[in-house]
Amino acid sequence: MDFRTEFKPLTVQPEQIEGISFEMITEEIGEHPFTDEQYPIVQRVIHASADFELGKSMLFHPDAIQAGIRAIRSGKKVVADVQMVQVGANKSRIEKHGGEIKVYISDPDVMVEAKRLNTTRAIISMRKAIKEADGGIFAIGNAPTALLELIRLIKEGEAKPSLIIGLPVGFVSAAESKEELAKLDIPFITNVGRKGGSTVTVAALNAISILADRV
Repeated sequence: MDFRTEFKPLTVQPEQIEGISFEMITEEIGEHPFTDEQYPIVQRVIHASADFELGKSMLFHPDAIQAGIRAIRSGKKVVADVQMVQVGANKSRIEKHGGEIKVYISDPDVMVEAKRLNTTRAIISMRKAIKEADGGIFAIGNAPTALLELIRLIKEGEAKPSLIIGLPVGFVSAAESKEELAKLDIPFITNVGRKGGSTVTVAALNAISILADRV
């Protein structure tokens, strides 16, 4: 059989595809523990990853959504750990309210200081970020060391972000960093386990910015 003759493309308009996808996600996820406020973030994370296990593993501080909305509407900066998060995020919705998305990991002074201290650029980038963007949203999807350093700075009273979206992916310290984040009494969005990444971090950030953009 020539399977090429069996394929029939989906004939819907591009703007309809997202809506159809969201309907499919809602139907497939079934009962879940998320509030009406949290579910749009979970839905977009699943949409970005096609991973229901990841979506169901999401954890939210009770004030996470409203804290993120307030931060965006008040023009707070968004700090991303890597350029992939910066590139994927919807900048126009952030900038509309006076904010911007910053990434420090490739700054020359960060690279020099990391080499001098024999540590990671991710760690040094967080130290720089709290000096320039504390009180903003920190969106970490790639570097567990960045999240662990941010947690340390918070515990020592040197940082107080409005919201941490902490969804780093990986085998070394990824799950552990998120476990530590979930212990903090500060607004956070995270998940349980190794899964995560820049794509789902972008999805969560964009979901918050969509909610912030609504009147």
